[in-house]
Amino acid sequence: MTAERRPHLEGPLSGIRVIELAGIGPGPFAAMMLADLGADVVRVDRVDGVQAELFGQPHPDLLNRGRRSIGVDLKAPAGRQVVLDLIRTADVLVEGFRPGVTERLGLGPADCLEVNPRLVYGRMTGWGQYGPNAQHAGHDIDYLALTGVLHGIGRSDGPPVPPLNLLGDFGGGGMMLAFGVVCALYDVQAGGVGQVIDAAIVDGVSVLSTQIHALRRMGRWQDPRGVNLLDGGAPFYDTYECADGRYLAVGALEPRFYDELVHRTGFEPEPGTGRDRTLPGNWAADRERWARLFRSRSRDEWAALLEHTDACVAPVLDWAEAPGHPHLAAREVFVEPYGVRQPAPAPRFSRTPGVIRRPPPQPGEHTDELLHELGLDDGEISRLRDQGAVA
Repeated sequence: MTAERRPHLEGPLSGIRVIELAGIGPGPFAAMMLADLGADVVRVDRVDGVQAELFGQPHPDLLNRGRRSIGVDLKAPAGRQVVLDLIRTADVLVEGFRPGVTERLGLGPADCLEVNPRLVYGRMTGWGQYGPNAQHAGHDIDYLALTGVLHGIGRSDGPPVPPLNLLGDFGGGGMMLAFGVVCALYDVQAGGVGQVIDAAIVDGVSVLSTQIHALRRMGRWQDPRGVNLLDGGAPFYDTYECADGRYLAVGALEPRFYDELVHRTGFEPEPGTGRDRTLPGNWAADRERWARLFRSRSRDEWAALLEHTDACVAPVLDWAEAPGHPHLAAREVFVEPYGVRQPAPAPRFSRTPGVIRRPPPQPGEHTDELLHELGLDDGEISRLRDQGAVA
């Protein structure tokens, strides 16, 4: 990335071009992160998904925001050549197919690095590029299950609970891939050559669970779920139903925060148990008393009393409520570009802030524009379209 390729600063990744072979979930999320922070992301969509009559209407999938789309048949020799031509001047390629698929298409790492030795080739899978499960299908819940993480999420008297698909697909998957891409770009900028990133959700989720493994080694974490400090076992780190059926989140871990919570709520422990809230033997009785206390008022009444204190309490908001919370509104955590409310780019940069530059494109909406940028004229583009190589 050179100064002449950065005529203006629009995010810290301004001047970086990313080619994204269209997929679902963590791959698009990684590409979205890169686009939010200034990269020029070109999404290569399937030709059979192109509907020209929808051009100009933002696609509803917000994960695809911030990029342009070209419709290409990757199985057609001419279509493959179009992608290689895009890669020739790109910095990054992101793909999320099963291991070996891009190699069979003639777009594997060797093919792409041959035309662009400085390319960062990012691969996003659940199981990784090798291992006994590598060729098999899976989803977020499966990857969490194999790493031990799913075992630790849920109540002590119930089954493991899937944490949506945030922990695997997006935290251990797409976020790790985006991080890997940026690290590899830094290496290229420092004089290195391109390389392949094998981003596997099982790897990423395992890394995210490092603290739990450390606590186990220190004897501070039990393997049964729902009996520990951070998994809902402790009554001072849990959620409670209020009088109106809505919920309050309590996270008063440290003694001074717990003391603040007790002081402001007037909580009284079970007679005879004392105030040693750290003893697991007191947790069941304390939980029952906390639950009874929190059911005495509505969620918002408790929030008004506790939220702006060091009691570490917050109302559990639903999807519709969250954007309107005063703190999130003040920080503009949700924005409305192109009339659609959605999470804002993160993290924040003081000099080169991220921004959502484009709404999600319709598949193939920028095919002609991108082919013109490659130097093709209208006649050449028409011939590619007649061959079915692009759409």
